[in-house]
Amino acid sequence: MTQQVIHHMVKLQRNVQSLVKSDIIKTTDSIWKVALLYGDDWQYWKRELLDFGFSMQDPIGDLLAVETWDEDEH
Repeated sequence: MTQQVIHHMVKLQRNVQSLVKSDIIKTTDSIWKVALLYGDDWQYWKRELLDFGFSMQDPIGDLLAVETWDEDEH
């Protein structure tokens, strides 16, 4: 039985999707709004998002639309 490791960005996506479902944030909100909810961990996630080509002004929906996170393409 092989256990598949979940990409760390998928975990972020799932957390953000949960926030959207809870009506805490909207898919049209800018990614920077997530910073308000992540506190001290935000600098790490911001760096990761920037490495994948996101800007903090991009809508959260763009983050949620990513289907695969390929480390070689960023």
